[in-house]
Amino acid sequence: MAETVYLLCALTSLACAALLIRGYLRSGAALLLWGGLCFVGLAVDSLLVCADLMFLPTVDLRLWRSAAAFVGLLLLLYGLVWEMGGGRRAGP
Repeated sequence: MAETVYLLCALTSLACAALLIRGYLRSGAALLLWGGLCFVGLAVDSLLVCADLMFLPTVDLRLWRSAAAFVGLLLLLYGLVWEMGGGRRAGP
């Protein structure tokens, strides 16, 4: 049962990433891109959870899982700061 939940989490993250990136391609709103990239990182994290707990129980992938989630969240944070004007320079 737990394996099913892990796989559903990975599929949900991939679906969210695909929908957000598709929305970005249609509208050009940069925040959709950053959200989509965040969900790509979260999907990689979920897939690594599946690999770690179901297929490779003797290998510890906690560091790689955490790194994937961290990179995804950093991308979202960067996008939020950039969209709020933190990345734009004020004129002299």
